[in-house]
Amino acid sequence: MALLVVYALLWLSGWVSFYFILCNVNGSQGYEWNCRLVTLFHGILAICVTAYIGYVDGPWPFTYPGTKNTPLQINALVLSLGYFIFDMGWCVYFRTEGPVMLAHHTMSILGIVLTLWLGESGIESCAVLFGSEITNPLLQARWFLRQTGRYETQLGDIVDILFVLLFVFMRIFVGGAMLYCELISPRPRFFIKCGGVAMYALSWVFMVDIARFAIRKSKSWHRQHKDGHADHTVAANGLEGKTD
Repeated sequence: MALLVVYALLWLSGWVSFYFILCNVNGSQGYEWNCRLVTLFHGILAICVTAYIGYVDGPWPFTYPGTKNTPLQINALVLSLGYFIFDMGWCVYFRTEGPVMLAHHTMSILGIVLTLWLGESGIESCAVLFGSEITNPLLQARWFLRQTGRYETQLGDIVDILFVLLFVFMRIFVGGAMLYCELISPRPRFFIKCGGVAMYALSWVFMVDIARFAIRKSKSWHRQHKDGHADHTVAANGLEGKTD
């Protein structure tokens, strides 16, 4: 376990260093811009690694939850643990996120720590990480489009539609199936199952905000069709969290 702590600290140092390098190289864009670049990079990296784990390296998370952690699963979890600690510290320092997003970060950190400490359930933890991060690039793209004045375009509409559809499919439907498989399996420990329930419940909290956003967006499109112009500014509010 001591080796894992050192490994996590190394990844944390790596993410912090990456952020400060971006701030020095790209300082004119501001702190949040550069932090979102780190978030985007982590999201893409985590998606690629966990997709390989789930679809190629195995085992299949819906069939074999609660199995022993593999070296690749451990590496993926420690990589993301370092990032979540960095991002949690950044959000607290700059006070950019509300209690729901901070709760998401806290549960992610505790869930990864518990999985590493128990030495099992790494496969479903990687599956949850994949499902959580799969919408992250779209969320960051949405923010960057707004910052560059390109959100009120067809591209912004496409990003919004893809984000909502992917979130509902992955976090609600696939996440629900994953939780069901974990709850009926005798292998995962009780605390892991409790963590799965908590993460799924949090997904529904996010889903409420997304549903409100989708309603505002549909009203904006209706006005566009009726009046010939869109009020994108109103519809855009409500999904400004840095990570999903």
